[in-house]
Amino acid sequence: MQDDWRRGTPTAVTTSRAMNVGIARADVEALCRKHGASISAIETLHSGGTHVVLKNGDAADTMRKAFGKKLIAGTVVRTPWVRNG
Repeated sequence: MQDDWRRGTPTAVTTSRAMNVGIARADVEALCRKHGASISAIETLHSGGTHVVLKNGDAADTMRKAFGKKLIAGTVVRTPWVRNG
């Protein structure tokens, strides 16, 4: 538990909804669909694999288990976000 700095009350520690996986985007989408996990954002990584953000923490926990050893630890190269206009 962490302290809620605004109120001084304890709050639950949550894990990230984002993860990097060493499999193709289509395979990530199919596996998420199979497990009923909704994707918030997804992108193909330059270094190979996929960056995926799930819509909630429970789905992220489920998918971490489903991806297993396919999860990428450490730094990856991502596509820079570009705003046109």
